[in-house]
Amino acid sequence: MLYHIPVLLHTCINALNINPDGVYVDVTYGGGGHSAEILKLLKKGKLIVFDQDADALKNKVDNDKLIFIRNNFSNLKEALNENGIFEVHGILADLGVSSHQFNEASRGFSIRFDANLDMRMDTDSSLTASVILNKYEEKQLVQIFSSYGEVENSKRLAYAIVTNRKVKSIETVSDLKWAISKCIPPKKENQYLAQVFQALRIEVNNELEALKKMLMQSQEVLVKGGRLVVISYHSLEDRLVKNFMKKGKFEGELDKDIYGNINSPFELISRKPIVPDEQEIIENNRARSAKLRIAQKIV
Repeated sequence: MLYHIPVLLHTCINALNINPDGVYVDVTYGGGGHSAEILKLLKKGKLIVFDQDADALKNKVDNDKLIFIRNNFSNLKEALNENGIFEVHGILADLGVSSHQFNEASRGFSIRFDANLDMRMDTDSSLTASVILNKYEEKQLVQIFSSYGEVENSKRLAYAIVTNRKVKSIETVSDLKWAISKCIPPKKENQYLAQVFQALRIEVNNELEALKKMLMQSQEVLVKGGRLVVISYHSLEDRLVKNFMKKGKFEGELDKDIYGNINSPFELISRKPIVPDEQEIIENNRARSAKLRIAQKIV
């Protein structure tokens, strides 16, 4: 089984507008699919790749143009600087969970397996989904499920978890399903559990804050004319990416000068998100929720 099938592969590579002598960053290396295509186009250029998952390091290719940094992309600027890199010509981010992480039962990312509730992208981290479910206060759980999973009955869900964990510690997927069984809407088990798992995963990995930090730092390291290319898989991520590319910030109104021009460090290359075609979705079901956004630094 492939480690991961890269989504919107050629569209992403074209979006980067690669200079063969430029410096590029893939902040989500994973199986290395996107990176492999970037490397094909480089001559004197360099590719710096990030991944906090130790499993991804096993996919590192032997290429003198590639530098692998095992780190969270929230540390983008500092990690680049430590490697003597202060400006880059393009940044690619394929957000979310890799196919390998979903398919590896022991990682606890999927509702398909009765595995321990782990969900750590960085396996050196101490916070797991089971820790959250067994240790967090009820009000914290409500906040997580409502904000990160957009679960409608988040209060009832949190109450069920807090009540049932007194009877049995919630350590596995089956433990969680048992604890919240009465909260799951009829005929919507998979959809509901997907929302619950998404919320837990985002909390375990601090995903939204990490994304914000990476985006802000991308503005600092990209050269004028450099491209920012981001694939997101759910509305929370996509909203942050969209707002940042359009406004240079995550909240609030657009800033405009006295002439009505938008004050943003970026120009949108694609006004609307680019989505996979039907054939790609048939070949790679994970692509079905992908949204690609592209921006170019203008200041």
